[in-house]
Amino acid sequence: MVVDNRGVIRRVLLITLLLNLVVMVIKTGIGLTTGSLSLLADALHSVTDSANNVLGLITSWLSSPHPDRDHPYGHHKFEAIGALGIAAFLGIACFEILQSALERILQAKPPEVNVSSIELWLMLGVLGINIFVAFYERRVGLRVGSPILVADAYHTMSDIWVTISVIAGLVGIWLGGWQWLDVVLAFPVAILVFWSGWKVLKENVPWLVDEIAIAPEAIYETVMQVPGVINCHAISSRGVVGRQVFIEMHLIVDAIDVETAHEITEFVEAKLEERYAPVRTTIHVEPKAYRSNQISYELEDR
Repeated sequence: MVVDNRGVIRRVLLITLLLNLVVMVIKTGIGLTTGSLSLLADALHSVTDSANNVLGLITSWLSSPHPDRDHPYGHHKFEAIGALGIAAFLGIACFEILQSALERILQAKPPEVNVSSIELWLMLGVLGINIFVAFYERRVGLRVGSPILVADAYHTMSDIWVTISVIAGLVGIWLGGWQWLDVVLAFPVAILVFWSGWKVLKENVPWLVDEIAIAPEAIYETVMQVPGVINCHAISSRGVVGRQVFIEMHLIVDAIDVETAHEITEFVEAKLEERYAPVRTTIHVEPKAYRSNQISYELEDR
C-alpha cells in the first residue's frame, strides 16, 4: 500500500518557512547593526533555510508516491533531489562564510563589532526558534519517512550550534571587548555548515543511485518461511525501507501447476509487505528442478 504524506510535509514546510523568515530578518538586522561578520554569516546560513523550505515545497509537490505511465516506479526521487539541493545551498553558504572571513583578516583595520544586551536577548530568542524547528521537522520527518524534512532538520540543527557559537562570541565582545572572536568563530560556522551538507549527501545519494535497500540474506530468510518455497535467489532491492522498497527475485516453488505457484508467490509478497511495507515485489518463478545457490543478484564468477 502506497502512503501519500505530502500534505503533512507541506504543512510542516510552510510553518518552518515562516519561522525561518523571522529568524533571517532578526539575524540580518542585528548583523548589520553590530557589524558582526560571524552573525552575518549565520544570517546567510538562515537565508538558505528559507530557500530550502521553498525548494522542499516544490519537490514535495512533484514527488507523488503514486506511479503513472511516465513514472511507473512513482516520483519519490524528486524529494531526494530536493535534499541534494539543500546540500548545494550549504556548500555555497560555506564558501561565502570562508571568503568573508579571509577578506576581513586581510584588512589592515577591520571594522569593530558593537553589541548591546538587547541584541543578545534577541539572539537567544532566535536560538529558541531554531531548536523548535529542528526537533519539530525531525520528529515529523521520521514519522512520515520524509528525507526532505529530515535533511532540513539536520540543516537547522547546524543552525543551532552556529547560533550558540555566534552568541558566545558576541558575549565575549560585549563583556571583554575581544573583537578577534568574531572572525575566529566564522571558521567553525563554515565547518558546521559543510558537515551538515555532507550528511545530507551521504543519506540521499545511495537512494538516487539505487543502492541496496535490504540485505539479500534478510529477504531470503523471510521468504524461506513461506510454505511451498524451495529456494529463492538472484535477490535485489532498492528504495528506502518505510518509504518505498522494490524487490526482485527468482523463486523455486513446490508446485505442479501455475495456480499453485501463483498462490505461493502471493504468500511471499504478503510476507514481504508485512515486514518491509510499502513494498512492490517482482517474482520470476522457475522450475522445481532448477538449482542455484547465488542469493544476491551479481555476475557469476568467470
